[in-house]
This record gives sequence, C-alpha cells and structure tokens, in this order.
Amino acid sequence: MGKYIPNYKTKFYNEIVPALMKKFDYTSNMQVPRLEKIVLNQGVGGALIDKKLIDAAQAEMTAIAGQKAVTTLSKKDISNFKLRKGNEIGVRVTLRRGTMYEFLERLVSASLPAVKDFNGISTKFDGRGNYTLGIKEQIIFPEIEYEKIKKLNGLNITFVTTAQTDEEGFALLKEFGFPFKKN
Repeated sequence: MGKYIPNYKTKFYNEIVPALMKKFDYTSNMQVPRLEKIVLNQGVGGALIDKKLIDAAQAEMTAIAGQKAVTTLSKKDISNFKLRKGNEIGVRVTLRRGTMYEFLERLVSASLPAVKDFNGISTKFDGRGNYTLGIKEQIIFPEIEYEKIKKLNGLNITFVTTAQTDEEGFALLKEFGFPFKKN
C-alpha cells in the first residue's frame, strides 16, 4: 500500500507546474512559484472578559485546520481596551506540506461555495505574491457544528507563496481553483 498524497499536491506537480512554466516561460520547474504555508488567524474580541471564548475558538480552529491551534498573546499594554501585555487575545495555526494542501482543497471545493450570495473573492495581493482572505463567519466550514458555537467570529487566512510578483501569485492561486472576482 502506497503513501497517501493529497489531491491538490498531485494537481500542483502534474497540472499547475507545467501550466505556469508555459505561461511565464520558465526554464526550470524550480522557478515556478509554490505555496509555502497557509496561516489561519482569529482575534477573539471578548477573550478578556470570558476566558472560555479562547478555548472554544481554539477548538474550532483546530477542527477547521486539522492541526492544533495555539493562542496568541498581546504584545503591549493598551489601557483603553483594558489589555495587558501577555493576555490571550486570539488563536492561530500555520499549515505546511500535506495538511496545507488538504485544507486548501476543502476551502476551495466545500467552504467558499457554501458562502451565501457568493460572487468571488477580491484580487488584492500584498505586492510580493502573498494573499490574505478575510472570512466573516467561521460557520462556512463543514467541520464546525452550528449548535456548539458560542460566538460568531471571523478569521483571516494568509496564503504565503514563493512568487516574486502579484501576477505570479495570482496565477498560482487561480490554477488551484480560487474563485476570484471577474474584473
């Protein structure tokens, strides 16, 4: 019995690499931009008042990502928000290799199409080929059980690529099947 390889990893090497080599006239397949990591980050607003919100957010993020989420701590004191350095204020998880491709496949094929009145995602990149997608509610993920949600939270998903330009990053994510808005 062979080792399991995620579908999107196979798709990357068999379909996306040749397509991008042809599109950008690369001489080597090592020049083709790759997805390095996917970072999921969620700030938990009421975490200072109710500590259980952090635990719930951590459990939800772990279910969504398929990998244990860690809590993020505040870096400085902000008196207006009653925030002290070292308080738990959010959760995050960084996905790499196989887990990253599995999450990407679930996001593109199941979660994004589940968004109500969905008409595509923004095409705004950061200038270095990386892309951040903001999600308003975590309930779009099939792993979340609606009855167990304590509070609706949004999250940011950052796709870090080896692309040198936004054009290359856009082409890479478009090949993976991202439903970008038509300009």
